[in-house]
Amino acid sequence: MKKITLFLVFIGMMALQSCEVTEVYDDAPRNEVFEVTTSFNSNNNYSRLVVFDPPIYSSDSVLVYHLYDTVNGQDVWKLMPQTYYFNDGGALDFNFDYSRFNVNIYLSANFNLNTLPASWTQDQTFRIVVIPDGFAKTINKNNIDSVMSALKVDMSGVKKINL
Repeated sequence: MKKITLFLVFIGMMALQSCEVTEVYDDAPRNEVFEVTTSFNSNNNYSRLVVFDPPIYSSDSVLVYHLYDTVNGQDVWKLMPQTYYFNDGGALDFNFDYSRFNVNIYLSANFNLNTLPASWTQDQTFRIVVIPDGFAKTINKNNIDSVMSALKVDMSGVKKINL
């Protein structure tokens, strides 16, 4: 009897080890790039919410880039979070958080944000990049051109969002 019980326990353990849970995709994983231009002020609490429709997969990651400048016709994108330091000791953070349903882009500082010049708060442009599971480990995230090239997304694939 002991040998039969031991045998059944062994079979049960083998059966449980072979169980696997995977997320089922309705279609191909999303490689998406969104662009949004927005302004920050006290009325929106220096933050803007961008909704994903449809939601992204729970295994996806999100990168956000801030269009910092244009030099000789070339855009200069900085991966967020990004801290900008001022001569008077002030520090301004462009940051974000995200869920499957949205990304929240916001400003924070060690001073009153109402004192910021409009050049830091008005008409700020961001690129939001949805990256499939595991892909973020294989690319240079600091360079938006490398990310878009690896995702095989060109400028025609960038989706403009109007807030």
